[in-house]
Amino acid sequence: MFRILDRYIFREIAQSWLAVTMVLLAILLTNQFARVLGDVAKDKLPKEAIFQIIGLTALQYLTILVPIGLFLSIMLALGRLYRDSEMPAMMACGVGPIDIYRPLSWLLIPLALAVGWLSTDVSPMALSEIERIGLEARRQADLSSIEPGRFTSDSRQGSVVYAENISEDGAIENVFLQRRTDNGVEVVIAERGEQVESDDPNTRFFVLHDGRRYEGVPGTADFRVMEFAEHGIPYRLPDMEDPNLEPRAMRTADLIASTAILELAELHWRIGIPLATIILAMLAVPLSRSQPRQGRYGRLAIGLLVFIIYFNLLSAGKAWLEQEVVPVQLGLWWVHGLMFSAALTLLALQNGVHRRIFSRTAGN
Repeated sequence: MFRILDRYIFREIAQSWLAVTMVLLAILLTNQFARVLGDVAKDKLPKEAIFQIIGLTALQYLTILVPIGLFLSIMLALGRLYRDSEMPAMMACGVGPIDIYRPLSWLLIPLALAVGWLSTDVSPMALSEIERIGLEARRQADLSSIEPGRFTSDSRQGSVVYAENISEDGAIENVFLQRRTDNGVEVVIAERGEQVESDDPNTRFFVLHDGRRYEGVPGTADFRVMEFAEHGIPYRLPDMEDPNLEPRAMRTADLIASTAILELAELHWRIGIPLATIILAMLAVPLSRSQPRQGRYGRLAIGLLVFIIYFNLLSAGKAWLEQEVVPVQLGLWWVHGLMFSAALTLLALQNGVHRRIFSRTAGN
C-alpha cells in the first residue's frame, strides 16, 4: 500500500514540477529573447548566435528555476491532496508528514545533484561563453554592420559613424564620422570609406577618401581643419582573452584556490544553491498543509514569501561577505542554518512533538 501511495505522491509532485519549471522558463526566455534581438539590432551580437545564447541563458536560469519550481510544485501537489481530502485519508492509513519525504527524495536527490552541477560548472561556463560570443562579435564587426541612413555608435571606441549609402563592393558613401580624442573631438566628412586589414591581427584601418577633418574642443573657436585625399583611422579590436573575469564567470576550481573575498563569496553562493534546494523541499511539506476545501492556492502566498525571504537573505549575506561584514568562516551557512531550523520547527509542530513534550511534563 505504501509503495502505491509513494508512486502516487511522486507522480503528482514530478508532474507539477515539470509544468511549473517549463512555464517559468518560457516566461524568462521570452523576455531574454527580446533583449537578445535588441543586442543583435545594435550589432553587439551576431545574428547566427541568437539561439546559442538563448540556450546558454536557459542553463543559467535553470540554476534558480529548479529550486523554486520544486518548492512550488510540492506546495501545489500536496495542497491539492489536502484540498481533496486525500491527504487526511492517507494519514488515516498511517502515512505521516515524515513519510512524504520518501517519495519526495526520489525527485529531490537527482534535482539537488543537477542543481549542484549547474551552479558549480554549467552556469559559469555559460556566462563566459556568452561573453566570448560578444567579444567575437565585436572583433568581427566591419562596415557591413553599418546601415545606410542610420547612426552607428561604438561606446568602447567612443565613435559614431553615419553613411548615406553602401555600394555593391561594400564601401560606404557620403560618410560622417565623429570620435572622441585626448584633445577634444574629431569630426570627419568624406565621400567614400572602406575597411582595410593591417599586419597586426588585432588592428584594422578605417580608410576614408576625399574628405575633410575637423579637430578641436566643442564650444571654442580653436579648431583645425584639414582636407585629405586619403585618411586612415586605426581601429583596435577587443582582445579575445579577457584577463579580468568576473567571479560569476570563473571556474569553481579557481574560486576554491583563490583568497580574494569577492571570489570566496561567489563560491559560497554556488555551494549554497543545491543546499537551498534541499531545505526548500523540507520547508514545502509543512507549509503546504491546509484544511480540506480550503483551496489549492491558499498556502502558496506564504510559501512564496518564505522563498523570497530565503533568497533575499542569501543575497544580503553574499553582499555582507563581499564587504567583509560577515567573516568568511561563517559565509552563508548562517542563512541555511536559520532556514533549516525553521523547517525542523515546522515539522515538529505538525507532528505534535510539542504536545507530547508538554503532556509528559504535566504527567511528571
